[in-house]
Amino acid sequence: MSLGETGLLDAADPVLEHRVRLAVCVLLSGADEISFSRFKDVLQQTDGNLGSQLRKLEDEGYITPRKVFQERKPVTWYRLAEPGRQALGRHLQYLQRLVAQAVI
Repeated sequence: MSLGETGLLDAADPVLEHRVRLAVCVLLSGADEISFSRFKDVLQQTDGNLGSQLRKLEDEGYITPRKVFQERKPVTWYRLAEPGRQALGRHLQYLQRLVAQAVI
């Protein structure tokens, strides 16, 4: 079975093809919420790049932000929204099928 015959690549979620966006959703799938600063530490991204990737996920409805003040400082927390959880599940199934095609 070849990739062209199965239409396998059509199953990829273009939003989750970016490694940072995929990592954000994977991390959120195992947590209630994660803060911007925690993402920055774990993913080793600049404020600008991380903010841009989070905004894309937010615009797609994959994550929801919650802004609060802690010790007089603004903190943004993110949660995986149901559409994001569903998209992540579909994308991970796609990746599993893609990897299963490998012959090594």
